[in-house]
Amino acid sequence: MSEIPVIAIFDVGKTNKKLFLFDEQYQLVFERTARFTETVDEDGAPCENLESLRLSVFDSLREVFRRKDIVIKAINFSTYGASLVYIDEEGRPLTPLYNYLKEYPAALREQFYQAYGGEKNFSIQTASPVLGSLNSGMQLYRLKYTQPAIYQQVKYALHLPQYMSYLLSGVACADITSIGCHTNLWDFQQQAYHTWLIKEGALEKLAPLLSSTAVMPAAFPGNNYAVGTGLHDSSAALIPYLLNFHEQFVLISTGTWCISLHPFNDTPLTEEELAADCLCYLTFQGKPVKASRLFAGYEHEQQVKRIAAHFNQHPGHYRNIAFDGNIIRQLKERNQQDHLLRKPDPQLSEASVFGQRELHTFSSDTEAYHQLMLDIANEQYIATQRVLNGAPVKRIFVDGGFSKNVIYMNLLAMFFPEIEIFAASMAQASAMGAALAIHSAWNSRPLPNNLIELKYYSATHDITL
Repeated sequence: MSEIPVIAIFDVGKTNKKLFLFDEQYQLVFERTARFTETVDEDGAPCENLESLRLSVFDSLREVFRRKDIVIKAINFSTYGASLVYIDEEGRPLTPLYNYLKEYPAALREQFYQAYGGEKNFSIQTASPVLGSLNSGMQLYRLKYTQPAIYQQVKYALHLPQYMSYLLSGVACADITSIGCHTNLWDFQQQAYHTWLIKEGALEKLAPLLSSTAVMPAAFPGNNYAVGTGLHDSSAALIPYLLNFHEQFVLISTGTWCISLHPFNDTPLTEEELAADCLCYLTFQGKPVKASRLFAGYEHEQQVKRIAAHFNQHPGHYRNIAFDGNIIRQLKERNQQDHLLRKPDPQLSEASVFGQRELHTFSSDTEAYHQLMLDIANEQYIATQRVLNGAPVKRIFVDGGFSKNVIYMNLLAMFFPEIEIFAASMAQASAMGAALAIHSAWNSRPLPNNLIELKYYSATHDITL
């Protein structure tokens, strides 16, 4: 039996850690999912268990290398961003993998922005709102001033995708998709590292910047395979769409964060957009992408637990609930004065409201879940509309977890009745993007043009939102 050439992709989200194997036609031949229990940092704040993640990579590879039916030609990584691993001269992590939701010291924030032109000017330069630890460059700044002894030992501060690449290649590098995602490291006006890094002497802590299509030889034992640099997952998710569709579109990449990515809107961010949590990413080709973010996946996970506990159900029960237009109509009639059920003003920033809803007011968990999805879809409309302003499109693609949620997809079609709404069946878009980025390094076949199967959702016109 001949061995099938494959590429291995580690796709690391905040919740699920996945390993995919794709063949040369980009068909999935193996999938493995793991979850790790969080640990805590020295302040007691929850954080990723970096050692569990590292061991999982090596254990997974040993397993697939033992298989006789495949041969691994390349490995790449797509992971969540805004997380830095500080390694010493020997490549050992010096600190926990600090959580990007960890509260940032107010005095240190004030010190930074006073030194570098103020929050508004700095945000416009770096195309990102002020997000505290979620601006990963601020984590490096924090380490310098709060743990100077450890900072002195840092050889490189690697974003998580590049750390995972380093584990297998032994080559420390930076990647433009990680550097360009709300990090405070990149000056979008100058298309270069921001000058604060030079003034703080921090630029030397960043590894050499390599192309997202670059590969290195492997240092980890196994076959003679190539190792990619790793990519930020939101930018990786764009790659299959950029390669397959040439008409302008918006992609809503859903996971813990739901990111509305508009790769054809290159207008500079305004102060108003920054205040509404808009930002810019960089594609694997280094081009800016206007984006808006919504913490909807996390919100969904937390509220589903609340609904399940109240109605004595298992949280998994809500994965396959069918869309019920009658329930949506009833919710509208009951809350006809509720602004959430009218076409919202895209200029307004609205916080989630479902957490404040009283669950005993719902007749069933199905009704409560429909209200949760209605609230989330409303927030999604507002967030996505921000990147559409001044740059309309005819198509919106949705990938990731919510693309399988028929309630979410039907509601989105109602909120955007004049735009074609499609669920992408390729839920592992980030992993696929990471594979496609280094296609030429492992695959002798031409790039496929049939990777994405789309399911169209049309507005139900008898329900007006």
